[in-house]
Amino acid sequence: MRPLDGITVVALEQAVAAPFATRQLAELGARVIKIERPDVGDFARHYDKTVNGMSSHFVWCNHSKESLTLNVKQPEAKEILDQLLSRADVFIQNFGPGAIDRLGFGIDVLKEKYPQLIICSISGYGENGPYREKKAYDLLVQCEAGLVSVTGSEEVPSKVGISVADIAAGMYAYSGILTALIARGKTGKGSVLEISMLEALGEWMGFPLYYTNYSGTEPKRNGASHATIYPYGPFRTRNDKTVFLAIQNEREWEMFCQHVILQPELCEDVRFATNSNRLQNSDVLQGIIDVVFQQLTAEEVIERLEQAKIANARLNTVQDFWDHPQLKARNRWRQVETPVGPVQSLLPPVTMEGVEPHMGPIPELGQHNQKILMECGYDEGTIRKWQEAGVV
Repeated sequence: MRPLDGITVVALEQAVAAPFATRQLAELGARVIKIERPDVGDFARHYDKTVNGMSSHFVWCNHSKESLTLNVKQPEAKEILDQLLSRADVFIQNFGPGAIDRLGFGIDVLKEKYPQLIICSISGYGENGPYREKKAYDLLVQCEAGLVSVTGSEEVPSKVGISVADIAAGMYAYSGILTALIARGKTGKGSVLEISMLEALGEWMGFPLYYTNYSGTEPKRNGASHATIYPYGPFRTRNDKTVFLAIQNEREWEMFCQHVILQPELCEDVRFATNSNRLQNSDVLQGIIDVVFQQLTAEEVIERLEQAKIANARLNTVQDFWDHPQLKARNRWRQVETPVGPVQSLLPPVTMEGVEPHMGPIPELGQHNQKILMECGYDEGTIRKWQEAGVV
């Protein structure tokens, strides 16, 4: 048994935010019926062809689902969607603002027809307000949330290298749906959930928001270094590699002086007596650290840091992470079937005792049309007619 066995999710989803949420529900055992456009499908299927001809985004977000193609603008397709929702536990959608209302499946209609249904909508900026109709892609939401202004080097503001606004929204949709399922178990009633990418990412912007509003100063962009803690970030070594370290308190600072840079007298230096002092004199302190580290290899620096119990990391590439010994030691990779052969996929990060996550296949477009439609009571002749008419 998996925690969500017996739960059915109907997803009018595309791109990343909603698919990321529903994939996690599927891993917990939910049946996820992914509704896609006939012939084209979720446009994320076509972002690239790097995974044996498939899109890396699609492979990431869509294993363990069933694909049903529906042209939801056609009356017959709306009838099918109505059948599916009458049996579903969760309905999630991330279409453009007002799109679901124009199809006749607005919130008020859904609540009245399906009182058991948990209804989750993901949008860029929310269901009301002046930005309601504004197009929202991940980079643009990062800009609007102020994230780009605090990311990058002093000279160049930069986007985060992953779809962090989509991921934030997907995570809150996922946790919100789980919460709504618990609530329904107590009340017997469904819930309406609304998540915006801007507000989801805004929650993650808590530190710079408080820092800026109450200090009157924006956090500086420091590349890979910390804006308010020092030393905390990258340092070069003799063999031209980069080691990251983090000093979080005065005890660690003393250990760093005594056992890593071998200059215990710096513990008494007023310029470095507190984090605020170290930050204020970071240029001087960096020079001292650089002189020591330029005499050591990255491996030697890390050995000293480990012995002193100072937090540290190597600057890994993405390929290094794929090959990470910790993932291998903890058996975190699983094989997932796809239309073009098996691929490797990471297990979800929550390990639950006695539960093996569902790591099912990535579906071909419309792969489950026949199965799902026959479950709804339609015969093969009707299904064939709908295929010819472009309904499915």
